[in-house]
Amino acid sequence: TARRTKIAKHQSHGADDKQLQAQLKRLGVNTIPGIEEVNMFREDGSVLHFAAPRVQASVAANTYVVAGHGETKGLQELLPGIINQLGPDNLASLRRIAEGISAGGSGGGAGGAAREEEADEDIPDVGANFEDVSNQ
Repeated sequence: TARRTKIAKHQSHGADDKQLQAQLKRLGVNTIPGIEEVNMFREDGSVLHFAAPRVQASVAANTYVVAGHGETKGLQELLPGIINQLGPDNLASLRRIAEGISAGGSGGGAGGAAREEEADEDIPDVGANFEDVSNQ
């Protein structure tokens, strides 16, 4: 006799989403409107950034749901607008970034001195009389 092959049924993820929403409804979560972004700070200094997420919360159940497209970004990528969100845990990462910027911005020793000399070559030395230099 020939064996029958069992056809595997592929479950849609829509059913999982429905079950999740049913459980969240049972917990009594409410949608929080007006949240533009959510940032979750990791221990390694990176940030999980959600732009325009859907946020739901149930304070009684201590449950918060953030749904949307999340991107892992470095702290320096989000820096100007994220400073007010930083806590004491992130000060070490901020200090590391500041030290890196100050080390890179000072010219880095001999390389910076060479760049300054090249810039000085383009500008002629002007003594007390500007007309003599322009006539040359």
